[in-house]
Amino acid sequence: NISNDTSIELDVEALMSEPLTQKLPAEGPQILIIHTHSSEAYTPDYPGQYTPTDNCRTEDINFNVVRVGAELAEELEKCGLNVIHDTNIYDYPSYSGSYNRSGQAIENYLAQYPNIAVVIDLHRDALGTGDVIYKTVAAVQGECSSQVMLLVGTGENGLPHPNWRENLKLALHLQSAVNAKYPTLARPVALKKERYNQHLTTGSLILEVGSSGNTLQEALAAARLFASAAGPALLELVQEG
Repeated sequence: NISNDTSIELDVEALMSEPLTQKLPAEGPQILIIHTHSSEAYTPDYPGQYTPTDNCRTEDINFNVVRVGAELAEELEKCGLNVIHDTNIYDYPSYSGSYNRSGQAIENYLAQYPNIAVVIDLHRDALGTGDVIYKTVAAVQGECSSQVMLLVGTGENGLPHPNWRENLKLALHLQSAVNAKYPTLARPVALKKERYNQHLTTGSLILEVGSSGNTLQEALAAARLFASAAGPALLELVQEG
């Protein structure tokens, strides 16, 4: 269930048995989708599909992870959730400082909408060695889909992040719902030493949709499948008005 890159020992069963403290408000914005590495893109379906700014990167939000975020936002809205989707580019022209810029944006949203309960930072993974690029594939009947991966930071590297276990509990809650509906869609939850701005709420997660070896269409399919499983799981956390 968890790919643990930290030195922290976990009792996953105990964590999953704990009640989730994270609740979504009954009214107003509930979820923020943002993209720290907004220009991350996919393998083109055909030559010249988009104008690259770097290898598998483009500022064209019709072809990078922002487009996948739009798909996820739309599908979660169909489930009855209230979503804000930030379509700004935070990693160009400088990749360095991306998390500082997106973190400031998240803080601004939280100042304006303090009841936002879930922050999804949607990325595209990069898998491979040397010149070999891997793609992720989910065996979902009737869909040509990439896989997804939830990633949680702990702050073990030194940045303060006292409530990271709450983020992990939410990730496990969503992972459980996804696994129950689509057993091959999700890779194990990744637990990392970095913080990734996830100290800003107790419902902050990174969602990696596909890899650079996947096409945009495969990533869009994954976003739809993820939403159809995670959406109802998030609705369970809405406070009764």
